[in-house]
Amino acid sequence: MKNVYIGYDTREDVAYQVSKYSILSKSDGINVHPLKLSELKKDKLYWRDEDKLGSTEFTFSRFLVPELNEFKGWAMFCDCDLLFLKDLNKLFDLADDQYAVMCVQHDYAPKEGTKMDGQVQTIYPRKNWSSVVLWNCGHPSNQQINKELVNDPETTGKYLHRFSWLKDDEIGSIPHTWNWLVGWYKEPEDGHPSKGGQAHRRLSPRPQRPWLCRGLSSRQARQDAGTPRTAPPASGRQSRGIPAGIP
Repeated sequence: MKNVYIGYDTREDVAYQVSKYSILSKSDGINVHPLKLSELKKDKLYWRDEDKLGSTEFTFSRFLVPELNEFKGWAMFCDCDLLFLKDLNKLFDLADDQYAVMCVQHDYAPKEGTKMDGQVQTIYPRKNWSSVVLWNCGHPSNQQINKELVNDPETTGKYLHRFSWLKDDEIGSIPHTWNWLVGWYKEPEDGHPSKGGQAHRRLSPRPQRPWLCRGLSSRQARQDAGTPRTAPPASGRQSRGIPAGIP
């Protein structure tokens, strides 16, 4: 079984449920684990103070994946606002043991402003690279990414999100369609996630999160995510972040 760890935020339980459903409805042999801070703290894996600059509860906990996977094999992390459109095993098939991590190497430079829940939008190198990561948990360079380092108040978000403990040639690349940034990548210039790749990621805080602005239940949202469409409906739901053409 392959392990997938999804960032969990108590404000976005439905987002997690939708992402999990989009994986398990299309992929066999996958275990999905939510990175819930309450459980990580109970298991003495997480004890950092709240990050005032973090826009989600999993800003730092995402880097516990090698430890959670016992520093063995390959595992995947993704943010909770991902909709997977194809079999996730196809992403694991891209795993290359020469790399410590593999991710979409976005050249993402949003305009300064605000993001989720009014948090200040900061611009930094390798932005959004850590939102979908294939982790080679047994790679020698990842042995230092343990609970002590992640919880050390001297360990900054910049250090972790930029994969600063790795050499550049230890970071592998996967196609951008595995982490399609809605509103940044353009169709058809950059392809389409349901064709060459597999995942939509929402960037806008509220409009792109229909489970927040429409008050969807988990069941309603999962049904929405699994409903086949060949084109955006006239109501404009596509502009609110529900992808068209979901298989």
